[in-house]
Amino acid sequence: WNLERIGAPRVWEVSTGGHTANGREIVVAVLDKGFEIIHPDLIGNAWKNDGEIPNDGIDNDGNGFKDDVYGWNFRGNSPIYSVEKHGTSVSGIIGASGNNGTGTVGINWNVKMMYLAIEYVDEVISAFNYVLDMRELYNQTNGEKGAFVVVTNGSFGIDQVKCSEQPIWGSMYDQLGQVGVLNVAATANGDWDVDKVGDIPTSCTSPFLITVTNTGQNDSRAPGAAFGAESIDLGAPGQGTPTSTSISTYRQD
Repeated sequence: WNLERIGAPRVWEVSTGGHTANGREIVVAVLDKGFEIIHPDLIGNAWKNDGEIPNDGIDNDGNGFKDDVYGWNFRGNSPIYSVEKHGTSVSGIIGASGNNGTGTVGINWNVKMMYLAIEYVDEVISAFNYVLDMRELYNQTNGEKGAFVVVTNGSFGIDQVKCSEQPIWGSMYDQLGQVGVLNVAATANGDWDVDKVGDIPTSCTSPFLITVTNTGQNDSRAPGAAFGAESIDLGAPGQGTPTSTSISTYRQD
């Protein structure tokens, strides 16, 4: 019902994603706890770092990360990811391969996803810096190096913490926006007003941050989804069960 509700089939008649009108490969940076990137509906849409030779143990592109072929696992300081249900589900919603007779279909059938595993605040900031560096390199080399990251997706955060309490995290959205990267963030799984009690990141005011709450089949706010007249930009169909960690709360997709 969610794909029908947002009009995805009508959009797919025009485009199923993949490239811009002038042929640039679109990359979405997905920040989450872990991913099953070899899932048959995801592996074809995994971003690949052309500057790296896989599994040779060398930092071929000189960016400080050895074998970062698909992105980086900042939780384990490794190119290898743990398999996590939430991150895999989010990736499928963004970019599960379409029209392949397998599994589900993503909003984008062909988009490339850069996988960045995070859990704690320092890892979130490091992942954003990775995206920033890759997009800046792309801009500086006219597309010969780096990655054309157009957006980051984050379905995580810290409940009832104001953006001003995490100034480095909050500042990343403007920095990313200035090089051409938009950012999308899900708000908290809690029945409260984030304008009053705060939320990181959805209380941040950057114009390059789109904040989203969870809606049900009747297009009203889903039970247990946070809200905020100033902080929350829009509602979108949500599904799945949220999972919590001690620092970051993983949120409705």
